[in-house]
Amino acid sequence: MFFERWFAAGLAGMLAASGVNAQACTSNLLIDNFTKWTSGVNNLESPNGDDGSMEFIAAGTGQVVFTPKDTTSYFYESFECQPAVTNGYGGLQFTVEGPAGASFALELQTTSSCSANDGTYKSHYTIIENLTGSRQTIDVPLVGFDNEPNYDAVVGWVWAVFSQSNVQWSIGNITWICGNVAQPTSPGSTSVSTRSTIVPTATRSTIAPPVTTSQPATCSNLLIDDWASQSRLTFLGYNAMGQATSDDGTMSSVVVSNNRVLLYPKDANSYFYSQFGCLNANNRYGGISFRVRAARGTSFSVALGWSDSCGPNNVKTVSLTTAQLKWTFDGTEKLYSFPFSAFSGVDTTKLDMIYFSGLNAGVILGPMSFYCGSTATEYVAPASSPAPSALTRTTTQVATPSAKGYVIDAFSNENTNSLGEWHGPDEGMAVTFGNNAITIRTNDSDQSWNTQLANKCADLRNLTGGYLHIAYSGSNKFSIALQQHNSKCNETMAPYPETWDSVEATRYATTSDIYVPITHFSINLQRVIGFNLRGFYTSEPTTITKIEIVTSIPSNFKIPPKLASGRLVFACTRPNSFAFAIDDGNPEYIPQVMKILKEANIPLTFFTVGLPLLDQSNGLAAAYKDMASRGHQIALHSYTHPKMEGLATEQAIDWEIQNDIGAVRQVFPNLRSSYFRPPFGTEGARMRQRLAANLNDPEPYIVGWSIDVEDWLWAESSTPNKQLDAFKRDLAKGGNLMVMHYLHQSTVDLLPEFIKLAKASGKRLMRVDQCLEDPKAPALT
Repeated sequence: MFFERWFAAGLAGMLAASGVNAQACTSNLLIDNFTKWTSGVNNLESPNGDDGSMEFIAAGTGQVVFTPKDTTSYFYESFECQPAVTNGYGGLQFTVEGPAGASFALELQTTSSCSANDGTYKSHYTIIENLTGSRQTIDVPLVGFDNEPNYDAVVGWVWAVFSQSNVQWSIGNITWICGNVAQPTSPGSTSVSTRSTIVPTATRSTIAPPVTTSQPATCSNLLIDDWASQSRLTFLGYNAMGQATSDDGTMSSVVVSNNRVLLYPKDANSYFYSQFGCLNANNRYGGISFRVRAARGTSFSVALGWSDSCGPNNVKTVSLTTAQLKWTFDGTEKLYSFPFSAFSGVDTTKLDMIYFSGLNAGVILGPMSFYCGSTATEYVAPASSPAPSALTRTTTQVATPSAKGYVIDAFSNENTNSLGEWHGPDEGMAVTFGNNAITIRTNDSDQSWNTQLANKCADLRNLTGGYLHIAYSGSNKFSIALQQHNSKCNETMAPYPETWDSVEATRYATTSDIYVPITHFSINLQRVIGFNLRGFYTSEPTTITKIEIVTSIPSNFKIPPKLASGRLVFACTRPNSFAFAIDDGNPEYIPQVMKILKEANIPLTFFTVGLPLLDQSNGLAAAYKDMASRGHQIALHSYTHPKMEGLATEQAIDWEIQNDIGAVRQVFPNLRSSYFRPPFGTEGARMRQRLAANLNDPEPYIVGWSIDVEDWLWAESSTPNKQLDAFKRDLAKGGNLMVMHYLHQSTVDLLPEFIKLAKASGKRLMRVDQCLEDPKAPALT
């Protein structure tokens, strides 16, 4: 890990006050009070964060709160190069709260000069120790850091090597101090008094200078891969050289977009390679260059392979780490390169492959090429990069479906599909019918296109060996769901559908075809409703010409592994049960809600949004602690309440989930909830897969509802009692899992009546985990 360091035993003496001449600045400069945390930047509009190194991390007004996982955990603040001395800043001030007697390292990052900042930096350290156990102010003068810093070219601060892990810390209101920083005299303020030399765990190897090679006038970068399409990489398994490239299924995800590939490791054994075909680079190419975007602290190994005899069984490799290559990352995309001479003993006349392994975080790679001569240059992908002629994909003739396979939709009729059943979009979705095709244009992840297999229940058990085939063009950034009917196959009963399972179309797609094994939809195949295309997260159009089930697929298609996608539930499974599941609302109504629940003497579930839970001024955390002590369930509901499936990247989805987990753990350190309600009920395959991955639980509960009081529609209208009508309507249909909010007075006022009606139905009221018969739920009393 980037911050895995050991401290020398001896401590240096007292630090002197800074003698900086404060002529430029007139006031302190705020770096971060965490009001922009949800945007991923500090007050100076530069990245901040922990790069996933913490057990959890979340921010509220004025502070970031975190629990270090171990001594490698850290938190950083970056900014444009600051000539601190010239600008008159004498030091750094911040608040901190940690265990009494605890200590941590503060890293100062500097570069050679602000005018010649090339993105590299040097690290300098001081130790802050003997914390009081309460919130205190730390003043750090710009003197006393080790390794002779350039205080006039500061590019970042890092808090690291926390002396106690698995306990809560917080840092707040990080500020450059204008003027001299002297020893504090006011109570509650602490100044740095000691420092220690940081000793790296290993000495970086010295890389030999590049070999000077001739550079013919006709030489240009030789492209290895420009990641032109997902299908070429994932399904065909070729790079731009026509050679094999793959992760062999070891990565959590491999996603191609905009001539970039995102490699997200599953574990320490994840790897990715690209072969060259025994290339002779001698006297022509001097090394390899490619763009990399990775978070601060990311590391991995790069291996270069060659062969003595150009045979697959004779490959030899030399591996170097990013540290040995002297590569560091800061979250921005930059060009990185290495000369072949860095890899000792490699035969450049028979180069076989490049191999990436040991990734500790996600990495985005840009176009990769051999560069000419001794000067590293890059290959720039054209605006529209055609596929190499050798890899032009001819249309594959799909096997004609046998009696077991059939065409579901060929879009010859606007009202019915090829089975004579209903098909159509959700209200508001833009769908255009063409010549036996539809074109979908929407970036609303809550909208979907539906095509039914039967008017009641379809039995697909005889097609468990088959594949869903979708012929399409355009965007494949959506989810595919197979819907399951309720036990009575009755659409007038709630819930309808009972559930569905989703897969991510991109993972199963080439540029023209999608093939998904029917077995990858984890539902009851005896009572299927139909297929549903949902979770669109781009405005790029998708044109579909056929939806069918086939019994075989082209031999060159590689089906990806099924990713865990949790359990989507809309109803209780325990007989005669009913669950109130309340999402967050206005904290001012919490006392009234608590009073109602206490008088009704029922347990229920609260799905909490993380960000307001961290706001100490609203009393929400204290109220939920009280709720939990009374036996109510606390569960997850995202960090900032977006439509999560509509977020552009998996990283953005991860950020919402991880911060919600962190916020809940700050208030409830021992809580490990596997219950999540998607904001607005919007879900899709990406969100479900990332939830399972982040919770390290293949079957978390994604909780919907079968009773909706429609407070979002009626609470502030002239007829707020229609919320009661909605409750009665869904209860009569058999609904038993509720959604409501305490956002409005009218809804809270109706809560006693909701409870009364639920009890009158003869059902037993309980928490969501109890109504779903979760063996980990508290026993019913």
